[in-house]
Amino acid sequence: MSDFAAPDKNQLETFPNPRPGRDFTIEIICPEFTSLCPKTGHPDFGTITFRYIPGEVCVELKSLKLYLQRFRNEGSFYEAVTNRLLDDFVAVANPKRLEIKGAFTPRGGITTNVTVIHEGIQ
Repeated sequence: MSDFAAPDKNQLETFPNPRPGRDFTIEIICPEFTSLCPKTGHPDFGTITFRYIPGEVCVELKSLKLYLQRFRNEGSFYEAVTNRLLDDFVAVANPKRLEIKGAFTPRGGITTNVTVIHEGIQ
């Protein structure tokens, strides 16, 4: 596999929820997210936080880490990348609820946070 392969939701792996009869929240904090600004080509840095209530499956962390690393060569606005992360996560894991927050480091004196929410089957 090339180091420059594009992110693909099929890279995300899951495992059975160990307590499907109980709602609980999983919070995954990824402080080293990088992507590229589509206008300048400069790197963007941020912390991506996934907070979800699993349905039938949970997302395996190593596969999530490898998936996120593929964004380092992708040109994407903050809003687009955060929404794509949500769409891909939902497509693979179908959580009961998912909130993803992209907290991006300042650029030109401006800090941007993007939060997207999915409300699934309760």
